[in-house]
Amino acid sequence: MKLQRVSTLLAALMIAAVPALSMAQDHHDKARADWDHPGYRHDAYRGAGPNHEWQRGGRLPKEYRGNQYVVNDWRGHHLSAPPRGYHWVQAGSDYVLAAVATGIILDTLLSQ
Repeated sequence: MKLQRVSTLLAALMIAAVPALSMAQDHHDKARADWDHPGYRHDAYRGAGPNHEWQRGGRLPKEYRGNQYVVNDWRGHHLSAPPRGYHWVQAGSDYVLAAVATGIILDTLLSQ
């Protein structure tokens, strides 16, 4: 009898939670204060890098994974703090946020 009550209560809670979860807002990076850099843009069509071909989800070439391109002073470049396991890489006047271990590109910040 007690097990049936617990099961019923659990089912009711799960049904009640569905609308609350479906109303969850997408907290995309656009909500961050540093999203709109003056002179920079996030663009789905033009890529970053020397040939403008580096896109989000792509892989940073090995030659750009060395320390000479890594931006250690991200505050001085007016960039947000990179998440753990990521770093900013500068290619010309574009910035790429890439995974340290794999080089997978999380975001790009393009000069105009």
